[in-house]
Amino acid sequence: MAGTITAPAAVPRGLAGVVVTDTELGDVRGREGFYHYRQYSAVELAGTRTFEDVWHLMFHGELPDAEGRAAFTARTARLRHLPEGVRRALPDLARTGAPAGPLAGLRTALSLLGAAKNFRPVYDLDAAQRAEDALAACAAVPTLLTALHRLGQGLEPVEPRDDLPYAANYLYMLTGSLPGPEHVRAIEQYLISTIDHGFNASTFTARVVASTGADVAASLVAAVGALSGPLHGGAPSRALDTLDAIGTPDRIDGWIRERVLAGERIMGFGHPVYRTEDPRSRMLRGIAQGFGSPLVEFAVEVERRVEAILAELKPGRELHTNVEFYAGVVMELCGLPRAMFTPTFCAARVVGWSANILEQSADSKIIRPAARYVGPPPPQPVPAV
Repeated sequence: MAGTITAPAAVPRGLAGVVVTDTELGDVRGREGFYHYRQYSAVELAGTRTFEDVWHLMFHGELPDAEGRAAFTARTARLRHLPEGVRRALPDLARTGAPAGPLAGLRTALSLLGAAKNFRPVYDLDAAQRAEDALAACAAVPTLLTALHRLGQGLEPVEPRDDLPYAANYLYMLTGSLPGPEHVRAIEQYLISTIDHGFNASTFTARVVASTGADVAASLVAAVGALSGPLHGGAPSRALDTLDAIGTPDRIDGWIRERVLAGERIMGFGHPVYRTEDPRSRMLRGIAQGFGSPLVEFAVEVERRVEAILAELKPGRELHTNVEFYAGVVMELCGLPRAMFTPTFCAARVVGWSANILEQSADSKIIRPAARYVGPPPPQPVPAV
């Protein structure tokens, strides 16, 4: 009937399971314990390709050959250097944002970067210029994060090196020393494994802002803001705090039982999508075990006992390690400070956010969902003063 208004459809809280758009970038199949970037297994990519390869895949839809890899690596390396105005602002950002860490400073730094590089609304740009802006932002984020961290520790930032690939350069800027190849490869595999992961909160936030036609920096700032929330940003350092709190193998069972019976969350376990083992955790466990550390042996035993005690106390409830648990172990073994665990995640995820921004900006339809009003019935008389 003409003029009929259709009521908004009922949806689950948090839009859980609601399909909001089509994407060619990848998917998470939680019941299978599988996720992919475009047509390739993300875990297989992490085991066989470089970070730049997968970055190229996400932006351009295909994996590069050896010549293409070299060209893309060189091109992105040149974009790591910051505009002078941004560099001058970093000490103040590091000082004022010190309690919250580098992610707090990154929000403002990205805004400054966008202004310095004259990022314009994606609505006004062609696809090539959008990709250029996204490439520049992705390349600069590790430089920003490591500089903010070092400045916050009273150290001078380390300038990026054009002759180092992404992961090696990141570790070099963070520590000031050339990292060993086994540490580089371990961190590179972690970075690849966290580039993208479906329509999580920060990715969806980036796409919402991009749907308004805003510039790349604005969309990334919004994504970083979403990532900073403790319910989303992950907590690899908190997972390590769990191992620290348990302390020794003889305390594992008692510590776990006490928390399970109290209904408390065990950090590093459980995921809102996976109903089986997180494939990222499985991959990172293997990487960690390659280091042969007592910390790894302890982490594996804690994982085993958590699953066994849950099976006993909460039959039918499966709870497995998520990416945070062994990510924390791997980063600890590679010498990263715990304050940089989540920023390191961000240094990878910025590529996934940017790929989603580019895909969303090709669609001129703004994301504008509805809400169901549940307040007092209107209209009511406005009371006199």
